[in-house]
Amino acid sequence: MLKKSMFYLIMTALFIGLLSGCAQGSNEEGSGDPKTVKIGYFPNLTHIATIVALEQGYFEEAFGKDVKIETKTVANGGLFMEAMATKAIDVGTVGPGPLLNFYVKNKEYHLISGAVNGGAVLVAAEHSGVEKLEDLDGKKVAIPVIGSTQDVMLRKALKEAGLKAKTSGGTVDLFAAAPADTASLFIQKQVDAAATQEPWGYVIENQANGKLLLDWDEFAWGKESTNTVVAARADFLKNKDLSKKYIEAHKKSVKFIQDNPEESKEIVIKHLKDLTGKALNKDEVDAAFSRLAVTTDVNEKVIQEMADISKEAGYIPSSDIKGMIDLSLLK
Repeated sequence: MLKKSMFYLIMTALFIGLLSGCAQGSNEEGSGDPKTVKIGYFPNLTHIATIVALEQGYFEEAFGKDVKIETKTVANGGLFMEAMATKAIDVGTVGPGPLLNFYVKNKEYHLISGAVNGGAVLVAAEHSGVEKLEDLDGKKVAIPVIGSTQDVMLRKALKEAGLKAKTSGGTVDLFAAAPADTASLFIQKQVDAAATQEPWGYVIENQANGKLLLDWDEFAWGKESTNTVVAARADFLKNKDLSKKYIEAHKKSVKFIQDNPEESKEIVIKHLKDLTGKALNKDEVDAAFSRLAVTTDVNEKVIQEMADISKEAGYIPSSDIKGMIDLSLLK
């Protein structure tokens, strides 16, 4: 009798333990709260919304003490999207060009907010003889990366001037080069022009005698040119609590920058110096800041046209980006 009682006690304990384990596993799966949020961005001015949010502690404030924040900086959109594909980045700021290029092949990435419009210019070299857009016929133009947002913007501008890139059967040679190297390429007469983001446009003008061919409000879609957006992995967006908190912090940062431009510039200068060891010139930052608009707005027609241009360039097999843009969290 004693043995039978002991048997029932043991079985009851095991059963209770099993139920407890199942309940705990169900709770963890249901909450989906990761211990770490991995935020990615570029170390440049067009990613100012992310930089200010980090420096001002907006993400920490929104997520709370139970969530650890990890940051990853990359040099270009292709590297950002590759990091997102390997789950090294959950959410962050990137150009719409690389985002849509990856989305067409994998629907796991979404545009959830705007960050910066403009912030890119077209500059001609002193030796090039280029005075207007049509003069780029037969010339070599530097872009940050093949398939980048500036690449797409340049193709838009060329199309309006009746020109095409060589890779599309035209006469304009697109040359991929790091923006920081473009001034040297101008001085060495290796390129005739550059489609680049700020502050590199200003640097080229002042250090390499570059001539502004199209200012930010004239280049491609002008002030509606979407330069930087917030992108997130689909599995991150499944956690409604964290994704909502990210957007709240992002919106707070955008509002702060709009209301406090001078303080925001100082924040970015300090952040980039701490990150790279190099201090941006205040005049460069002032000039660059005058050529961009920090905003959460997204012009969906512009994004679609970017996709169409990317398809024409052969970067993607389809321009169908239905479902990529999800602005529900902004609302």
